[in-house]
Amino acid sequence: QVQLVESGGGLVQAGGSLRLSCAASGRTFSSYAMGWFRQAPGKEREFVAHTNWSGTSTFYAASMKGRFTISRDNAKNTVYLQMNSLKPEDTAVYYCAASPGSRSYSDPTMYNYWGQGTQVTVSS
Repeated sequence: QVQLVESGGGLVQAGGSLRLSCAASGRTFSSYAMGWFRQAPGKEREFVAHTNWSGTSTFYAASMKGRFTISRDNAKNTVYLQMNSLKPEDTAVYYCAASPGSRSYSDPTMYNYWGQGTQVTVSS
């Protein structure tokens, strides 16, 4: 089993940056692919980014590509999401999640474990 705890959210002005972290418990972290999703009020959960178990393959939603970067440090059991050039429409609760593989990486049902989320608010 994997437990996930996100941190790093907060309030930032448009154009600013934030780095989210997701710390995982358990010795099997390196065997899981990891993803970031977000959910704004009144909207469905939305795929943001995904990395395979080693960090050598990454995938992004079209609207985040070039602004967001996902990375992981398996020695620290942590996955990161660097967010640059933030926009008010990026405001949401951001969740990290663990999946046994990278198949259908944008589908939230493919992820077994979820964190509790961290709020990101971007002011205009």
